Amino acid sequence: MNNIYLDHAASTPIRPEVAEVMMKVMTEQYGNASSIHSFGRAAKRLISSARDQVSTVVGCRPDELVFTAGGTESDNLALFGIAAARAGRGKHIITTMTEHHAVLHTCQRLEKDGYEVTYLPVDRYGRIHPEQVTEAIRPDTILVSVMYANNEVGTIQPIAEIGRITAEHDIVFHVDAVQALGALPIHLSELPVDLMSFSSHKINGPQGVGALYVGKNIKLEPLQYGGLQERTRRAGTENMAGIAGFAKAAELAKLEIRERTSRDEELRRVLLAELEALVGSSHYHINGHPEHHLAHILNISFPECGTETMLMNLDMEGIAISSGSACTSGSLEPSHVLEAMHLPPILLQSAVRFSFGLGNTIEEIKITAKKIATILDRIRSRKY
Repeated sequence: MNNIYLDHAASTPIRPEVAEVMMKVMTEQYGNASSIHSFGRAAKRLISSARDQVSTVVGCRPDELVFTAGGTESDNLALFGIAAARAGRGKHIITTMTEHHAVLHTCQRLEKDGYEVTYLPVDRYGRIHPEQVTEAIRPDTILVSVMYANNEVGTIQPIAEIGRITAEHDIVFHVDAVQALGALPIHLSELPVDLMSFSSHKINGPQGVGALYVGKNIKLEPLQYGGLQERTRRAGTENMAGIAGFAKAAELAKLEIRERTSRDEELRRVLLAELEALVGSSHYHINGHPEHHLAHILNISFPECGTETMLMNLDMEGIAISSGSACTSGSLEPSHVLEAMHLPPILLQSAVRFSFGLGNTIEEIKITAKKIATILDRIRSRKY
């Protein structure tokens, strides 16, 4: 079992307060929210209360929030839903080359159905620039989808600026905010965004539940049929315990966002300072934007050590990190995000991601840096 968990961008441990809420629901609430009897009404109230909680956290109206089975479904519902609803107006979509595969694979599926997709390139820090969106817009553009903050390198995109451009052209704007929730303040009533995807298990909530913000004037076709749940936008009996846990996790995340950011920034500083002292700054390279980045994600290349070698060696030492997205970490293919940033092969093939979160300590970070230094020393000694 891993002793030091530094892969919070993949998934986070459930907070005790969240688990307590979920256990109460699982043992006391068993009605179906679509039933009209007292058990059903109690279930309906629970879901409505959770919707109120989450909508307060992200700054939208409760009826603009659709509960889903996670971030991937939220992305799929947004893209497929808008593509179907607006097919009569055009079949052109704009996104970026560094999106999560929940967006990229959906776009590839839409291309097979006759849609055209423009994949915007990013700069060497993983960022796009608003003028790129303006230049890519066509008369038949119906949707722009841009991730708020990247899950592999942490780079934050200029969402507000892009949103103003899409609003001027009457184009629907979707934002994947799975990594941003709990890490950045989100006020949807102030952002020019039409759709935004969230996931519970990135903020110390349960896996298998998420949400999609759908602006009050946005029409989209559902992916699932069979019931009137979620105002006919997502059929299926609601995951009551998951939704209640998500709401509690979101509430706590908002209350502690400043404290979390401060803690993550400190852990980041300590890791970099320890690596500089023990390894030397010439022996590693930071991937991502130096200013516009999430505090809890740090992507580093160690040119002397391949990605898989570093991951396996740290895992044997009881330290869990990753090579990037958890959805593709089992693949030996290089990161599409780092490829889009045009990293040289030596950096591309030696990149690993550290992501901090609840429970991590400065002592753990110092231990990790020492283990990395030992691994690199061992590799050097074998070369000579």
